[in-house]
Amino acid sequence: MDGQHHIILRQPWPEYLPNSIQAPVVHGSSRQQQHRSPPPPSSTTPIYPPARHVTPFTAEMADQMDVDAVKGEQQEEKVGPAPDLPAERIITNNFTLLNAAVDAFDSRFTLRALRSISTLRKAPNFPEAIAIGIRTAFPKPQNNARRVLEGMLPEHYRGQEGASDGVNGSGRDPDVVEIAEVWAYLGILCQVYLYDTQQYKQGASFSENFVEKVRSFNRRTMDPIGAKAYFYYQLFHENLAPLPPSKQSPVLEIRPKLLAALRSAVLRKDSETQAAVTVLLLRNYISTADITQADLLVAQTQFPQTAANNQVCRYLYYLGRIRAIQLSYTEAHEHLESASRKSPTVGPAAGFYQQATKLLIVVELLMGDIPERSLFRQTSLEKALHPYFRLVQAVRVGDLQAFLKCASAYEAQFRKDGTYTLILRLRQNVIKTGIRMLSLSYSRISLRDICHRLSISSEESAEYIAAKAIRDGVIPSSSLNHQLGHLETAPPSDAYSTTEPSEAFHSRISALLAMRDESVMAMRYPMDKHRQEIAEAAKARERERELAKEIAEAEGDVDDGDDGFEGM
Repeated sequence: MDGQHHIILRQPWPEYLPNSIQAPVVHGSSRQQQHRSPPPPSSTTPIYPPARHVTPFTAEMADQMDVDAVKGEQQEEKVGPAPDLPAERIITNNFTLLNAAVDAFDSRFTLRALRSISTLRKAPNFPEAIAIGIRTAFPKPQNNARRVLEGMLPEHYRGQEGASDGVNGSGRDPDVVEIAEVWAYLGILCQVYLYDTQQYKQGASFSENFVEKVRSFNRRTMDPIGAKAYFYYQLFHENLAPLPPSKQSPVLEIRPKLLAALRSAVLRKDSETQAAVTVLLLRNYISTADITQADLLVAQTQFPQTAANNQVCRYLYYLGRIRAIQLSYTEAHEHLESASRKSPTVGPAAGFYQQATKLLIVVELLMGDIPERSLFRQTSLEKALHPYFRLVQAVRVGDLQAFLKCASAYEAQFRKDGTYTLILRLRQNVIKTGIRMLSLSYSRISLRDICHRLSISSEESAEYIAAKAIRDGVIPSSSLNHQLGHLETAPPSDAYSTTEPSEAFHSRISALLAMRDESVMAMRYPMDKHRQEIAEAAKARERERELAKEIAEAEGDVDDGDDGFEGM
């Protein structure tokens, strides 16, 4: 049924949802929506441009919300300039885009409508604009869809007549049709309003039924709306008591529904919902510390290659967190570095960039590397990374006391970021770094002096730590003299005589080439371009044959005239 533009639904509707939008009805228009023929595949297909105020953000950036990867906290955001159009007009203009999506069978128009959510949610009359949009789409007060959607708004916006609320003064925009996409879009706006007003319990109840109804539509124009609906469905349950990581948290109850949605998305080849639900499941598992289940999900599922950039960034971030907890620091560093490179560094997504960078810094420290100082000087990171800057300073010099003091002073912040357990693993790294600094400063140093400088309790512990550092390659040119109790170090070799510089250049070049390949694959190319080139080549060959034939005929005419020529 995917190839049809309008589907007459025959499955029974749940009691809570309207039956009135099952069969599309045209108001104020002579066209018949139920038996409309598909548009011809020509350039005359109408294209409805978005309103002037719409900014081409990604779907996640359009939400104007950055949620902390584990705790579900909303990032502070600055209110931008006032929109050019009133909020109610933006909503009704989006109805036109949704109708265009159904007519052209193109979900890009649906994405354009969803991008305006960031502008709408900042409007002071946001609930009033939603109410006007509901009355414009469903003018009859007894309509079930209207009653369900208005039930999510304040009481004084309910039950009003829609005759005076039309766009053109006649009670309704003549191009607005009661289709499932319009109803689902208004449902997303209600979800956003309930989340912004912190009505989590009511929002969870509404979303429970809303996602089930959206899932019943097997229409590709509904895919972006379905992905957004599951996103808020997860957020509502994250904020219900008891909060994660409690094993009694409501997030455990929604896992079967998310897994069912993932199966449906894979079978329907719905890449947008598949990517969104996969990311939400990883977020769900990590929030309750079920790392084993998250790892099994990654191993048994395939993330779609055509997913949006914001979903790819989230997936890489969660995958990096899983690998870091599993002690696979090299893989974690690779995933987190890709996530930080792909994510925007300014605007609404700055919170995600900060969170990914925090975890990346900790993973680099666990690998024995020290982040560059220029990273902490970025305007969008300087304030957020101040605790991690102090941590890096302590690890860089190998000062165990300064490290313990920093971990204790910023414990609340580290727990909030979800990096505290990883930071506790750095104690051995701090000691190894201290031993490395001592080995670079002294060609021979006693174990007693190592204990004194690094605050180690006994010489036996210092000997064990030094031996482990030599085995791990932290101080490869050193050796232990067990009889004399000395750590002896050979003169350091030139780094440029090793393969380390070439490996660093190789990693950077590989990242740039991968980015270039992804950019090429993300480009949109004209349909059947190769067939057009083949047809043009065939026409060119035909013209060449005709020209050659005409030349041959002309030469033949000249030869025939020469036969009767008699010289003087």
